[in-house]
Amino acid sequence: MSQNPEMREAILLVINAIPKGRVAAYGQIAEMAGFPGRARLVGYILRNLPSDSNLPWHRVLNSQGKLSLDGPSGQEQQRRLENDGVSLYKGKVAKAYFWQP
Repeated sequence: MSQNPEMREAILLVINAIPKGRVAAYGQIAEMAGFPGRARLVGYILRNLPSDSNLPWHRVLNSQGKLSLDGPSGQEQQRRLENDGVSLYKGKVAKAYFWQP
């Protein structure tokens, strides 16, 4: 997937700005970073984060408010969201938690 450092940096800045207790969708992040329609690029960037990253990756969900990760990674994402004060019901986050800057 093609990306340049400026695109990556813009996307990471948006993700880093998601406040505790809020979530954002991949497409929302892409649009806010100036790259509408590039939701998959956001996912690609997140998949390639270093394991010791401090970025709040767990606050990024799909457009339906669901976790996109399965297994231990999904469990870790849910744990981190709950620690942030975000409630999930049947693996889904209510629209009220979506960030509206």
